[in-house]
Amino acid sequence: MTDEKATSEVLQLTLDDAIQRGLKHNLGLILTGQNQQGASGQRLQQLQALLPNVDASIKEAVQQTNLQAEGLRIPGFPSIIGPYGYTDARASMSWSLLNIASLKSYLASKHYFQEAQLSVQDARDMVVLTVGNAYLTCIADASLIESDQAQVATSKVSLDQAVANHQAGTSPLLDELRARVDYQTQQQSLISAQNQFEKDKIALARAIGLPLEQKFILSDQAPYAVLDDLNPESLVSQAIGSRSDLKALTEDVNGAKDQRSAATAERYPTIDFQGDYGDIGVNLRHSHGTGDASGTLSVPVFQEGKLRGDARLTQSELDQRLAQLSDLNGQINADIRDSILDIQSAQKRVEVSRSNVQLATEALSEAQQRYAAGVSDNLAVSQAQQAMAQADNQYVSSLYQHNVAKLSLARALGLADQNYKRYVGGK
Repeated sequence: MTDEKATSEVLQLTLDDAIQRGLKHNLGLILTGQNQQGASGQRLQQLQALLPNVDASIKEAVQQTNLQAEGLRIPGFPSIIGPYGYTDARASMSWSLLNIASLKSYLASKHYFQEAQLSVQDARDMVVLTVGNAYLTCIADASLIESDQAQVATSKVSLDQAVANHQAGTSPLLDELRARVDYQTQQQSLISAQNQFEKDKIALARAIGLPLEQKFILSDQAPYAVLDDLNPESLVSQAIGSRSDLKALTEDVNGAKDQRSAATAERYPTIDFQGDYGDIGVNLRHSHGTGDASGTLSVPVFQEGKLRGDARLTQSELDQRLAQLSDLNGQINADIRDSILDIQSAQKRVEVSRSNVQLATEALSEAQQRYAAGVSDNLAVSQAQQAMAQADNQYVSSLYQHNVAKLSLARALGLADQNYKRYVGGK
């Protein structure tokens, strides 16, 4: 979400630039920040319930009375009295001196405010994961386009060779038709890859608040760095101490406990004070001080339905928070182990697919040489081209999955905001 206007320049967008823009403009993060402001306001409201309320007023009154309208007819006494008036300058105070329920509600609001602050940090980690994934997707799309362009060029060479051989009478029409089908198939693949690339760039622009009309190019390439020595137990322990969402939920549980205590405290007596003091008279020069003060002890006598209802409601909310906290601890453990498995699997796939690309390249070259020498038809060339395209796609996919898995590990550890570069780039 941004009011930024598109420029005529082509923006050079790095991964770091994209993430910083996302942290500044992403709508989800902005809304989470607004929730924090709301929690701060609720905390102040609960605090006011513990503080004295002081009001000041100045009253100027003028009055005229018609005695006849009131039914009074006194001989020799005027029927209209006045005008007469008075001035009253006064300060009043009310203070709940003892209210355990309000105190517990205020303590709960402090925990909810801390939860909102921690949720902002967790939202920042989610933005890093979302934007990083969108950027890496665009990089993978660009790599697929380069691969498809190379495949189109290779298919064109094979097609030209098949046409020339057919015209020379050294190969059948079937070879030319097969080569033409391969060439057009690669063209279709290139068109689809280009379309997907443009759509994914739009998704990236929306995620980082970039105007959709703004032209930009990705200046970073997909890195590949092996991430070894990943110990699940130590990483889980690290995540338990650093995950902001876990800390936020812990604060939420503590707030629910205080709310449960506040429901119990509704049965306790409360002590309130009310008083005022001021000057009243014909005017301020001819006035006299007056005031009053009162203290009230209130004890709930018959509110059993409300008291039991509040207790059950707050206990239910507390039980839900405790269950969510237990589940989140298990989810963090699973997130860490899943990310490690994905990294290890993706690393092996990258190595195998890289070797497969080399083998497919050699096989294609061998098939082209055999066809050029006239010792075979171009069926082997067609099959080798398909194998080459598949090998390229597998390599791009495995590289993308490897980098996303490392980024997911940084998110699972609660370190994506500060340390995403170190994990994406490797240790």
